Amino acid sequence: MAKASIPVDLLNPGQVFACLGFLEAAEILLGKAAGGFDWSDDSDVRFRLRADGEENPFAVVLKHLAAANVTEMEPHGWPAERDPNAISSDVFPSQLADHYIKSDKKWSRTKLPCHITFNESHVSIDLYGWSDGSSRPDFKLFAGNRTGTSIAHDMLCGKRGNPTKRNPEGKLESSGLLQLWKECADELVEDPFHLTCPLGGTFNMDPRGGWVALDLGFSPNALKDVSVVSSPVVEIMAVLGVEHARPDEYETRKVRYAAWGEILPPILARAALSEVEIGVELRRFRFGLDLSGKNKVVTFAEPETE
Repeated sequence: MAKASIPVDLLNPGQVFACLGFLEAAEILLGKAAGGFDWSDDSDVRFRLRADGEENPFAVVLKHLAAANVTEMEPHGWPAERDPNAISSDVFPSQLADHYIKSDKKWSRTKLPCHITFNESHVSIDLYGWSDGSSRPDFKLFAGNRTGTSIAHDMLCGKRGNPTKRNPEGKLESSGLLQLWKECADELVEDPFHLTCPLGGTFNMDPRGGWVALDLGFSPNALKDVSVVSSPVVEIMAVLGVEHARPDEYETRKVRYAAWGEILPPILARAALSEVEIGVELRRFRFGLDLSGKNKVVTFAEPETE
C-alpha cells in the first residue's frame, strides 16, 4: 500500500473535484484506493491518497494519463456522418434524441461521450458527465462547437494546428498534461494543480483560467500579449471527478460542494462531495457559475457558514 499527498486549494472547486478524480483513477489503475482532505494546517491543506502497490499513486495516475488515447464514442446506428476513429457502442448513457438540435435540424457531436484508454494497463474510462441521460443532472459547462472529446484530448495531449510538410504532427498551440509530464514530471507529481499554462477551450473547471471569474472586464482576444493560464490537470481530473458524483446546483448557476476530513473509498467520497451526511466531518463551500457567452464558468468558492 502506497501513500502520498498533494497541496489543494479548497476554495478552488475544480481542484476539489480533481482530487476525487485522482481517487477514481487510482481505484481503476491500482485498486483499494482511498483518499481524503487534511486541513489540520490551514496554511498547507493536503489531499491524501493511498492505493495498492509501492509507487506514488499520483505518479501512477499522471503517468498513465500522459500515455492515454482519447476516442469519441458514437451510439450504434448513429444517423449522421460517422467518424472513422470513433467507437460505436450499443450501451450509451443518453438517448439518441438528446444529440439532435431541432433549431438547426441536424445531429450534433458536441455531447457525445469520451473514451480514455490507459495503454500501459489495458483499462479504460468513459467520460459522459456532460451527456448523462440518467436521473442525475449533467454538468456541462462548455458551449459552442467544441466537443467533450476534443477538449479532453487537448487537456491530455495538447492542442495542435493542422499538419504541414515541415511539421506532420502540427504546431503545438497549447500544452496538455503530456507536455507537462515530459518537461517536469517530478514537479507535477509533487504539486499537480500548481503548474499552469496558456490554454484554449477548456471544460471551464479551473477558475484561474476564467476571465469572467477574474472580473477583468475585457476580452483576451483584444490583447495579443496577454495569456489566460489554467491547469490542464485540474480540467481533466475535475471532469473525471464529477463523472459519478455531482455538486449540488441548488439554484440556477449557484452550486454547493463539500470536502471530507477522513480517508474514504470512492463510493463514500462521491457522496461526501455532494454534501451527503455520511458520519465524517465535512467542510462546505458554495460558488457561482458565471456566464461567458453561452459558456458557464466556475468561480472561486466561499465557505458556507453554519
